[in-house]
Amino acid sequence: MTKPFLKVDRVSLTLKNAPILKEVSLEAYPGEVIGIIGRNGSGKSMLFKCIAGLVLPQHGEILVDSAAVVRERRFPPNFGALIEKPGFINSISAYDNLKILASIQRKIGDSEIMESLRIVGLEHVARKRVYKFSTGMKQRLGIAQAVMEKPKLLLLDEPSSGLDEGGFTMLHSLVKQLKAQGVTIILTSHIREDIIALSDRIFKMDGGVMSALEACGG
Repeated sequence: MTKPFLKVDRVSLTLKNAPILKEVSLEAYPGEVIGIIGRNGSGKSMLFKCIAGLVLPQHGEILVDSAAVVRERRFPPNFGALIEKPGFINSISAYDNLKILASIQRKIGDSEIMESLRIVGLEHVARKRVYKFSTGMKQRLGIAQAVMEKPKLLLLDEPSSGLDEGGFTMLHSLVKQLKAQGVTIILTSHIREDIIALSDRIFKMDGGVMSALEACGG
C-alpha cells in the first residue's frame, strides 16, 4: 500500500493554558485531497501552522515525506501553503513579491514565477504594484506563491475567500490538476460546496478535535 505523504500523529497544542489542538491525527496520500470544515477558532489554521513547521505542538509528531517536522524542529520538505490572509509588500509588484519569496530557497527562476502568475490569471498584472490589487487579486497572488515551487504537499486555508466566480473556476481547475499530478492537498473552506466538490475525504474540526465525516470521491 502507498505510504501516506503526510501523517499527523496525536498532535496536541496548548497556548496560554487554552487547548487548541487535542490529539489530532490524520493521514493523507499522494494525489489525495482532504477537506476540513469547522467554525472560526476551531483549530483549522493552527493545525496548518503546525504542519508547516511554524508552530511546534507540545505533543505528537508530524511526518511529511517521512521527515519529522516536530522532532527535528524543521519546515517540511516540498510544501507550499496559503494560511490565513496572504501578506505581501504593497509597494512593489506581484512579480517582485514572488521573486523575493523564491529567493529564500532558490528552487525556481523567472519562468516558474511567471507561470504561477499565469495559472492564477495574473500574468497581465505581473508588474502592477500590489496596493492596486483587489482582495480577490491578492488571494490569487497568495495561491500563486503557494504553488510556484511545485510542492508535493499543498496547504490551502480558505483559498476561495474573496474570489469572484472566475476565481472559483480557476481554483477548482487548479486543485483537480494538481491532484492528477499526485500532489497531496489539504484545504479548508467556509463554503461547504467547495469541500464536497473537491475533497476525497472530509474531516470536521470542533474545539481542537478532528473527526472524519465522509468520503466524497473527489
